[in-house]
Amino acid sequence: MTSNRPYLLRAIYDWISDNGLTPYVLVDAGQPGVKVPAHVIKNGQVVLNLAMRAVANLDLGNDRIAFQARFSGVSQDIVIPVAAVMALYAQENGQGMMFPADENEGAADPVEAAEAPDTGGDDDRPKRGAPHLRVVK
Repeated sequence: MTSNRPYLLRAIYDWISDNGLTPYVLVDAGQPGVKVPAHVIKNGQVVLNLAMRAVANLDLGNDRIAFQARFSGVSQDIVIPVAAVMALYAQENGQGMMFPADENEGAADPVEAAEAPDTGGDDDRPKRGAPHLRVVK
């Protein structure tokens, strides 16, 4: 079967947008095919605003997310392979979904990955704007 990741990304994006919130994507900038301005990468990751007011020509495809966005007033073409997406969440409340680093490794369920215990090691993820998730029953 094909990956369910692009379908989940589109569904979560629509859910966040339909609720009037701002969709943010956390990207592993070290993955092959990621095209983002180098100055926005922090600790090998980048957080990008995907709101319709912040991007142009958004394409949430099966293989990649592509759009145009302005950085320091200059329009840039952004390309994010779907496999490089680590999380998609609402900026205002952190609700959304985290994805395993590799679909064939790690937790089979994104909720399990989000609830993985803290190992106490160094955390290289960005501190500001990082998603926080909770299970809603």
